[in-house]
Amino acid sequence: MNTMHLGYVIAYVPDIAATVAFYEAAFGLARRFVHESGTYAEMETGATALAFVEEGFAAASGHGFRQNRPDTPAAGIEIALVTDDVTAAYATALAAGAEAVHAPEQKPWGQTVSYVRDLNGILVELCSPVSG
Repeated sequence: MNTMHLGYVIAYVPDIAATVAFYEAAFGLARRFVHESGTYAEMETGATALAFVEEGFAAASGHGFRQNRPDTPAAGIEIALVTDDVTAAYATALAAGAEAVHAPEQKPWGQTVSYVRDLNGILVELCSPVSG
C-alpha cells in the first residue's frame, strides 16, 4: 500500500497577489512560488506548502466551493501557524490588517493559542508548539 503524506493545503481566494502580500506582512511567510498567470501561489511553510488558487481558475476546474469572504462566517477549517511567540505574532497580524477573533490564551495542556481572520475571511490559528 502507498504511504500518503500531506503535500500542500490550498485555499481558494479572489486575489492571489493581495493574499500573498498579506501573508508576507501578517505572518512573515515567504513566497515559495507564484505562477506568472497570477492564478496560483505557494508560501514557504516547511515540508507542507500553503497554496492559494484564484477562485475563477478553481471554478473552471469543474468543482464548486463556498467562497471565503470576510463578511460571512469562516469556513469549517483553519490554517494553523506555529510560532514560539504567539503574542507577538498576533500583534503583527492585527497590525497587517487581520481581524481579531480570539486573543492569545494559555490552554490547560500548555499551548498558547490565538485566532485571527485573514483578508479573505479565512480563520488562522496562531499557536505555540504542542509539547508532548
